[in-house]
Amino acid sequence: MQFTSNSKNQGILSLASVAFYGVAGVILLALLPFSGFPPHIGLLGITSIIAAYGLFTQRAWAKWLVAALFFVASTFTIYTLYFIIGTDIVASAGMIVYTALTWIFTALAVWKK
Repeated sequence: MQFTSNSKNQGILSLASVAFYGVAGVILLALLPFSGFPPHIGLLGITSIIAAYGLFTQRAWAKWLVAALFFVASTFTIYTLYFIIGTDIVASAGMIVYTALTWIFTALAVWKK
């Protein structure tokens, strides 16, 4: 019953940012075994899922977590891009898309009225 009342109160852009952070968290956790279990990918995935929960339930701390996640995800992707931009085209394209979507959905989540 809680799901329907929250989804009725939120707009489509708010639900899109919830979906982005939730899906990004699941994908990061799914990629964890393939990348050799680095802790920063696991922490990014868990934090993204927590941010999706906070945005969905409209918690006061969610915007702060999304803002912190913006800086951590941007640093992670730009650092990774610096080292793989010329060697792996698929991973580079994925990092560029993840960075752009992180910036877009952070702006939607933080500056939502």
